[in-house]
Amino acid sequence: MLFRQLFDAESSTYTYLLADEATREAILIDPVLEQLERDLEVIQGLGLTLVYALDTHVHADHVTALGSLRERLGARTVISERAGVACADLLVKDGDAIGFGSHLLFVLETPGHTAGCVSYVTGDRAMAFTGDALLIRGCGRTDFQGGDARRLFHSIHGKLFTLPAHTTIYPGHDYHGRTATTVDEERRLNPRLGGGRTEDEFVAIMSKLALAYPRQIDVALPRNVRCGREVSGEHAVIQPRVPVAAGAGAGPEVAP
Repeated sequence: MLFRQLFDAESSTYTYLLADEATREAILIDPVLEQLERDLEVIQGLGLTLVYALDTHVHADHVTALGSLRERLGARTVISERAGVACADLLVKDGDAIGFGSHLLFVLETPGHTAGCVSYVTGDRAMAFTGDALLIRGCGRTDFQGGDARRLFHSIHGKLFTLPAHTTIYPGHDYHGRTATTVDEERRLNPRLGGGRTEDEFVAIMSKLALAYPRQIDVALPRNVRCGREVSGEHAVIQPRVPVAAGAGAGPEVAP
């Protein structure tokens, strides 16, 4: 299988290109809109046909290129059915498989960073693409977008840490120049989740992070629920998923 790991320095995001060397069918995981031309050049230069463009979750730190890759190359867009992204072509759930050439990529639902996070694992379980759920010696934050520290703990221990010890973990980001890790390394060395950390210890760690507001979230989220397409108007409006009524105060209200 052909494999390339690509990087966006602005958001420290990794994008992954996988392809069947015989059929030249390819998939792209977590593409960044600002790197669209680079990715197109790589795909075309290698003589590949992009059949799927996948996101691991609705990103808050960059705008996805899913919609642009569909428009430019005809790729089918893929995201979790729990992500609330109606524009995607394929909404996946735990156990689903995505095929390219003779290869399969299986879906693991790994919520906790967001409610709609998934990881993608190759059929031979040699490689796992974990998005922001599991990072190298860390994990994604759990304080917005339906995040939940207890759910993330169970996603990692119940799903990702049950993969073979040699499985290579390819994260959605790294901020220290590292490119990959393994299940065994993270079980032993991850300071938040490994080395025998309990669920309560992990929850306490996550509650004290006090992280800054994501710099691009106000632009990225409204666009990413539209597969990266621009939102018309001065202020983005995300359609509510529950009944909303006119409120007595300054804005609309949602019944408890």
